[in-house]
Amino acid sequence: MPLVAHNDLPSFSKLQQEGVRVLSSQIADEQDIRELHIGLLNMMPDAALEATERQFLRLIGESNPIAQFYVHPFTLDALPRSATAQAHIDQHYESFDEIKAQGLDALIITGANVIGADLSKEVFWDPLIEVADWAHRQVTSTLCSCLATHAVLDFRYGQKREKQKCKKWGVFSHEVIASGHPLVSDVNSEFDVPHSRWNSVYPEQFEAAGLRILVAGKEDGCVHLATSPDGFRTIFFQGHPEYDTVSLLKEYKRDVNLYIQRETEVYSPMPENYFGEFSTAVMREYRGRIERSRQQGSIVSDFPEHLVLPHLKNTWRDTASAVVGTWIGLIYQITNIDRHQPFMTEVDANNPLGL
Repeated sequence: MPLVAHNDLPSFSKLQQEGVRVLSSQIADEQDIRELHIGLLNMMPDAALEATERQFLRLIGESNPIAQFYVHPFTLDALPRSATAQAHIDQHYESFDEIKAQGLDALIITGANVIGADLSKEVFWDPLIEVADWAHRQVTSTLCSCLATHAVLDFRYGQKREKQKCKKWGVFSHEVIASGHPLVSDVNSEFDVPHSRWNSVYPEQFEAAGLRILVAGKEDGCVHLATSPDGFRTIFFQGHPEYDTVSLLKEYKRDVNLYIQRETEVYSPMPENYFGEFSTAVMREYRGRIERSRQQGSIVSDFPEHLVLPHLKNTWRDTASAVVGTWIGLIYQITNIDRHQPFMTEVDANNPLGL
């Protein structure tokens, strides 16, 4: 069922142009269909703020349960913002106090662009703990993406992420290792997931915390999808299944531009398993032109995005939509109608799915 444009967030109209079904709040009010209210704590930096909105809104909008989805974006005041981004937030986002007052059926917490391993030193650390702890008590299920997963593993389970020798980024093959869990029971046993991170929490750390690992990398065993011990209250993504087809290309372009502007002396490697043979050749040729321009002091030509875009393939979106759709469907089944009541008063909060 559709997303409800209950405010004038620009992402609603952009998704509607893509073909995602979006209802006006007036039309939604006229229909006798149950509402689900989903919070979106968006911690991404300014350049990715609106793209991240659309990515998660799209996944929610592609879900199948018979419900109308009201998505409530908010962020943390501690995160520094440009004037433009802050204006967008002031106009379209809600405050955490408003979120707490109205209640939520579910919460999604995005990642953030932080390279350092020790998250407790970040400005968002304490505010993030406050949101996550509130949701743990009051929200049926919380979905954590990438850095949010690392943060919750740290402050709730004492498992700190570790800096890797090199950045893990690209599109990687994964396999379901707990097919009996409803989140993955109806998806392909093998599927792709994008990753983009310098830090990792390893399988043995998930196991030490008593978490349930559902999906891991085929080659390195890297955990992509796991849950809290009860199987549902907290869902952990370490990859980025929400990514658009072009997301890794834009990250690569950003990193290359940092090299061009001499903000780094290390030329970024290409994301793995993402570019085909033609695109790889284009990017290698472009790097050669950059190196010659640096030596000669000449102007560097524009990043050849237009040559690569038609050749990019998305091998993860269907599975991502299926997993998120199942997550929302389970929330629909078990959430209490009165969201202001304690967590799951009518089901076993320690094992809501009977696993």
